Amino acid sequence: MNNSVTNTARLLGAGLRALLVLTLVTGVVYPLVITGIAQGLFHDKANGSEIRANGKVVGSSLIGQSYNLPLKKGQQTPDADLKWFQGRPANGLGTNSVNTQYKLILSGATNLSADSKVLIKQVQDAKAAVVKDNSAPGYTVKPSDVPADAVTSSGSGLDPAISPAYAELQVHRVAAKNGLPVSAVEKLVKDHTEGRTLGFMGEPRVNVLELNIALKDLVAKK
Repeated sequence: MNNSVTNTARLLGAGLRALLVLTLVTGVVYPLVITGIAQGLFHDKANGSEIRANGKVVGSSLIGQSYNLPLKKGQQTPDADLKWFQGRPANGLGTNSVNTQYKLILSGATNLSADSKVLIKQVQDAKAAVVKDNSAPGYTVKPSDVPADAVTSSGSGLDPAISPAYAELQVHRVAAKNGLPVSAVEKLVKDHTEGRTLGFMGEPRVNVLELNIALKDLVAKK
């Protein structure tokens, strides 16, 4: 009987010591080491790939933002603020869920099939809006000029970047709305166009937030 109690106490003591050691190693030491490595070698990425403007964090390079006008009375969907470059449509998870439009409560694709009438209508409406909004005096956008990313959501609905083709399509409208030379806005797009990752992965892209920060600075210098 005494041996049984002794053995039980010994096993419980060993288990408790193992629990404390593993808790210390995996719950304190390991996280601190990994955090230290991340902060030392990948400081920007470890802190959310923050983008700063005028000393303030204005967003992340990994997450898109919307550039809309304030809602008018009776409106459910705000109009785009056309003085800014616009990102991809953010159609959230479709009509069966809440479309948060970059508010980070959820993310995901529309899950609509390619032959979905709802998706086809969304694309047609988006294309018509892109043509109308981006046609400026002396510059007419044709439906065939509209790239795919201008009318479709990304898989997450939070894509921070657009294609150079979509950015270039918006140049004349942005220049006209801000009273800037087209050549100056074209240079902004060129300067903020990133190539393929490692030269072969993905596609060339333009981060919309970074581009609009540069646009705001350019407007301030007029």
